[in-house]
Amino acid sequence: MTDDRMALIEQIQKSTDGDCLRSVAEHTLHRLMDFEVEALIGAARHERSDTRTTYRNGSRPRQLDTRLGTLDLKIPKLRQGSYFPAFLEPRKTAEKALTAVIQEAWIQGVSTRKVDDLVQALGMTGISKSQVSALCQEIDTRVQSFLERPLEGDWPYLWLDATYLKVRQDGRIVSIAAIIATGVNQDGRREILGLGLGQSEAAIFWIEFLRGLVRRGLKGVKLVISDAHEGLKAAISQVLSATWQRCRVHFLRSLLCHVPKGQQTVVSAAVRQVFVQPDRKIAGEVWRHVADQLRARFPKVAALLDAAEHDVLAYMDYPEAHRTKLHSTNPLERLNKEVKRRTDVVGIFPNEESVRRLVGAILLEQNDDWQLQHRYLTLETMAGIAAADEPAITPLPSTKAA
Repeated sequence: MTDDRMALIEQIQKSTDGDCLRSVAEHTLHRLMDFEVEALIGAARHERSDTRTTYRNGSRPRQLDTRLGTLDLKIPKLRQGSYFPAFLEPRKTAEKALTAVIQEAWIQGVSTRKVDDLVQALGMTGISKSQVSALCQEIDTRVQSFLERPLEGDWPYLWLDATYLKVRQDGRIVSIAAIIATGVNQDGRREILGLGLGQSEAAIFWIEFLRGLVRRGLKGVKLVISDAHEGLKAAISQVLSATWQRCRVHFLRSLLCHVPKGQQTVVSAAVRQVFVQPDRKIAGEVWRHVADQLRARFPKVAALLDAAEHDVLAYMDYPEAHRTKLHSTNPLERLNKEVKRRTDVVGIFPNEESVRRLVGAILLEQNDDWQLQHRYLTLETMAGIAAADEPAITPLPSTKAA
């Protein structure tokens, strides 16, 4: 214990005021690693012991970014087995991708004051081009493997939505659409199926994106839930031949734009009466009744209701247990918010490759988390969908003599 105190005092005396706390933190973490290795080996350094299981074999450098700055640590290596400090965690894929994006922007000379401030806020030090290249290659391989994996089995439900990110292209800053597709398979498991990047949400872009999913094995789609993109509607009809469910949250929001603010609560309450009905037939009757009630005062609202009935109420043709998750893109909106939260840290991406790297890494991590959770929809209710699709079996006529 006295030796530890002397070593700590010596570290403090050698340090200037600016890096005193950093030196103390490094010394403390090295001592923690020594304690853990001693317990793992069964003996202290240079100690002879019958309980010893292996020996130290040098160390490997590892930097830890903290609020005190970058700590230079030396993680002990063992001749047999391996050791990793309990207080450290291997960097997550998304964190690596975020670091790579920032470093790539810096190296390519397209950094801004915002990126510079961000690097300092993270407590990061410099990094070489070769290190960035190796880091990016490792991430790209994992992300590409995830986004291009084969899709097996049937996927009755598919959610599609887009979020917009800013990217530098030819000296300009442009917005690109990041299209994310999620689905539920016949076992009730939810997965992220794909990511597409494009300049717009035109029909040709949606068609190519959906064809890419089909080439990877997407089949059995019965209902596609999305916002009202004309290009997407055409693509669904052409590529998937599935029913389209218009997000009722987005529809109601658009509908209320044509209602004076003072009347929005009343109109919203009237329309919401539809959504509490027990089945599609009664819901349709209430929908048309509400449209007729509003027609005299709000003709444009009534016209929108007339046109959107079948698209907004499509989800009611499916099991009641599924409806709360089928009527809108809210499940995908939450995922988009997480993507935006992480990408807003970067601000402007240096290129599309860095967008795919970071967003793909975020989706990979989220998909892994989903696999550890309970089924999104139960097996029993999913089995009901399969049974409904099976053709009725007509018994063969008896061959016995009358």
